Amino acid sequence: MSGKGGVGKSTVAAYTALYLSKEGHRVGLLDVDLHGPTIPHLLNISGWLEIPQKGVVKPYRFSDNLEVVSIEMVLGDRDAAIIWRGPLKISAIRQFISDIEWGGLDYLVIDSPPGTGDEPLTIAQTIPDAEALIVTTPQEISLADVRKSITFCRQVNMKILGVVENMSAFKCPHCNKPINLFGSGGGAKLSRHMNVALLGEIPMDTSLMDLGDRGRLDKLVSENALEVTKAYRKIIDRIR
Repeated sequence: MSGKGGVGKSTVAAYTALYLSKEGHRVGLLDVDLHGPTIPHLLNISGWLEIPQKGVVKPYRFSDNLEVVSIEMVLGDRDAAIIWRGPLKISAIRQFISDIEWGGLDYLVIDSPPGTGDEPLTIAQTIPDAEALIVTTPQEISLADVRKSITFCRQVNMKILGVVENMSAFKCPHCNKPINLFGSGGGAKLSRHMNVALLGEIPMDTSLMDLGDRGRLDKLVSENALEVTKAYRKIIDRIR
């Protein structure tokens, strides 16, 4: 989760789920961003939820170990606008969690929309032992909103796994030196100020952006030599 939009929550959620599933864990990836679902695009999913018999709904099977649920798999139209008030959103999220047959999962990764509204509150109330991974970028305007997310977690008694600083330094392809496009040290500063763990810093990488745009984020998991892959793996090890 994050108080700020556009910080890369969906990418972090999708990569975490992909990596854990590749290691052999049974993983569910739930997209509760009802107004702007991104997970199906990142993974190039155009299928529907599975309904093998009346009254039984199963997630979309992305791979042997990864199952995915998003509102887009119900509507089927990527351009459809969800114009719902709170009660409808709360009901949909609760159904995604409790009415869908996830099976025996080792991990359920939930991608939330920005802010501290109905969606993260419903998760906190429906899954009392849920833990928050908070995503930020280094710049102060992002940190200000993310501090609200940390306060939210403490008010609803949700454990905080830690903070991930996304879009950290970009390595120049010509001189190979890091360029801090969005500033530097913001995640570490936030970690100290709010007394939460800094899980890691994810550098900007054009290959990540390209694969995400093409819906092939799953290809990134196997790119062991990339700095962005190394950063993600350290973060996921700390999460575990």
